[in-house]
Amino acid sequence: MATENKVIRCKAAVAWEPGKPLCIEEVEVAPPKAHEVRIKVVASGVCHSDWAYLYECGKGMRTRPFPLVLGHEGAGMVESVSEGVCGFSPGDKVIPLFLPQCKECEFCLSPKTNLCSKNWEKTQQGVLEDGSSRFTCRGQQLYQFVGVGSFSEYTVVPEYNITKIHPDAPLDRVCLLGCGVSTGYGAALNTGKVETGSSCAVFGLGAVGLAAVMGCKAAGASRIIGVDINPDKMEISRKFGVTEFVNPKDHNKPIQEVLMELTGGGLDYCFECVGNVAVMRSALESCKAAWGTCVIVGWTELEEITLAPIDLLLGRTMKGSYFGGWKGVDSVPRLVEDYMSGRIMLDEFVTHTLSLEQINKAFDLMVSGKR
Repeated sequence: MATENKVIRCKAAVAWEPGKPLCIEEVEVAPPKAHEVRIKVVASGVCHSDWAYLYECGKGMRTRPFPLVLGHEGAGMVESVSEGVCGFSPGDKVIPLFLPQCKECEFCLSPKTNLCSKNWEKTQQGVLEDGSSRFTCRGQQLYQFVGVGSFSEYTVVPEYNITKIHPDAPLDRVCLLGCGVSTGYGAALNTGKVETGSSCAVFGLGAVGLAAVMGCKAAGASRIIGVDINPDKMEISRKFGVTEFVNPKDHNKPIQEVLMELTGGGLDYCFECVGNVAVMRSALESCKAAWGTCVIVGWTELEEITLAPIDLLLGRTMKGSYFGGWKGVDSVPRLVEDYMSGRIMLDEFVTHTLSLEQINKAFDLMVSGKR
C-alpha cells in the first residue's frame, strides 16, 4: 500500500483529560514496529468501560495515563505489517484484542484460563512493548487504551493482540465480538458452564447482560430471569431469551429476597453484569445455597465487596469472568462464523450507527440506557 512504512495522519477521538468530553483531532499513527500490525479501523463498538475510564477514573476505576485514545471493541482491515509478523497480510479483515494470546506463556499453555501475560502490564498502561504508543498529536504522545485505541481511523497493535476473521464478515457487526458480546456470552458458556434445564438470573441488561442471556439460552437453561432498573429492557430482553423480567424498583425489599421467593429457594446461576459491588452481593445471595454459582462479569477495580461467609460455606460458588473465558486469537474467528451461520445474534445489539464525530453522543445514549 502507498502508506506502508509511512506515518498516517487521520482522525481520532482524543481524551485529553479525565472527566471531559472527547475531542476529534488529527493524529499521527506511526508505522508498526517489529511484530506489530497497523489496522484501518472500519467500525468500533462503544463499551461502558470506555466511558468509565474517562468519567469514573479514581472512583471505581484506576486512573489511566492521559491524553488517551479510548476504544477497544473494533474491527478493521490490515493496512501494513512489520518485520517478523506471520499470518497477516494487507487487506485481511481482523479484530484487535485487548486480551492477548501469545500461545507461549504459562497462562496460554493452560486450559484453565484465557489470560495471557505477554506485555500485559504495558498495554494496561496504554503503551506497546517498547514502552511507547504509536499515536501522537500536537507533538505529544497519546496513550492507546489497553493497547488498542479503536476510536481512531487507524491503530497499531501487537501481532498477538489481533485475530484474522472471515473475509465476508460485516465489520460493523462483528466488532462487537471484540468485547461486550463475547464477554457476556462466554460468561454463561465457559465460566458459569450453565447446564440444560437450569435456572439463571442476569443482573444488568446492557450488551454484556443480554449476551449472557443469549449464552444461558444457548446452554439450554429453562428459566432465565432478567433483572434491570430500566423498564424498557423488559421487551428488549425477551428476544434474547429472558423468560421473566424483574425491576428492583417495583419492590420494597432487597432483590435477592424477591428472587428467593420467586424461585422457591434461589437460582442455579446468577450473572452480575453491572460492575456494582452491591449488586454482586445481591447476585450471590440470589443463588441456591447448596450449589448455586455466581459469576461476576461487570468491571470495577477499586471498590471492595463484603460478603457473609455463610453464603459461601453452604456451597455457593463465586467466580469472575474476563472476556468470557475465550482465548481470543483462537475463539473469536469461530464466534464470527457462528454469527454468520445464524447461531448467535449480533444485529439485535446494534441500536445506533454514528460517525466518529458523534462519539460523545454515543456515550450519552449508552449511559441513558438507550442502547
